[in-house]
Amino acid sequence: MSLTLYHRHVLEDYLAGFGEKANPNHIAVIRRPAIFSILAHRAHEAAVEDALKPVEGVHLRYCAPDEWLVVSTTLGAAVIENRLGEIAGASIVDQSDGRALLRIHGPNVRKILAKCVAVDLHADAFAIGTSANMLCCHVSVNLARTGADTFEIVVPRSFCGSLFEDVMEMGREFALTAAFADS
Repeated sequence: MSLTLYHRHVLEDYLAGFGEKANPNHIAVIRRPAIFSILAHRAHEAAVEDALKPVEGVHLRYCAPDEWLVVSTTLGAAVIENRLGEIAGASIVDQSDGRALLRIHGPNVRKILAKCVAVDLHADAFAIGTSANMLCCHVSVNLARTGADTFEIVVPRSFCGSLFEDVMEMGREFALTAAFADS
C-alpha cells in the first residue's frame, strides 16, 4: 500500500467562496513559498549578512539584529537549503511548512494595513525593501514592503486564518478581494 500526501493550504477553505476577479485592492495567497529563518552566530554577524545578499532567487527580510527571513516564491526549499547551507557561521531553519505568505496590494493598501499595524507605512518611513517583525491584528508577523503599493506578510500557519479574516474585515470598505496567486 502506498501513501500519497497532498499539500493543503491553511486558507483553502477561507478562499473557497471568493470569485475569480480581483479588485484593485487584493490579497494574493502564495501556495508554496520557501521560507527560512537565518540566525548569525556570535562574531559572524557581518559575514553572514554579506553572504546572504548575493543569493539569487530569494528576498532577504530583516527580523532582528543578526536575524533574517529568506523568502522565495520561485525556488524550492531544497534548492534554497543547499545555497544557504554553504554559509558559515549561521543557523538555518526551514520554516516553509510553518509559515504562510500573503501579498497585499492596491491603491488603498496602506489605509487597510494602517488599521492592522502600529507602524508608519508612509514611503518615507517604510521604503520599498524595508521589512520588520511587528504585530498585525494581534498576530506576530514579518511585514515587508515589496513595491509602491505592495506588501508581503509572513505569518505563522496556525494564526493565518485569524489574520486573514481580520485583514479582510479591515479591507471591506475598499472592496478587498483575495485568491490564490497564479505563480
